[in-house]
Amino acid sequence: MSETVSQPPAFLAGLSEDRFVELDVRPILRSGGEPFSLIMETAGRVPPGHVLRLRATFKPVPLFGVMRLKGWAHWIARGEGDDWEIWFYRPGEFQPSP
Repeated sequence: MSETVSQPPAFLAGLSEDRFVELDVRPILRSGGEPFSLIMETAGRVPPGHVLRLRATFKPVPLFGVMRLKGWAHWIARGEGDDWEIWFYRPGEFQPSP
């Protein structure tokens, strides 16, 4: 897991764009909304072997525990300012490179 603008793990970096489910909650957060339900609904629709790529305005630490309980792991990249990108994936569906 990374908290800088570094490359994702090789087993994730090699995925084609069609294997990502995109969810950008930055507009919701900036307008004072709460995107938790939308995140959970979207995660529930992510097909096997796909990754949920979440964009947020902050590092959503409480979400990590909730997602972990549902079988998800994550990788983080912090962009400029309030731009955070979190990739949620189900570890059993991917084989890390040695």
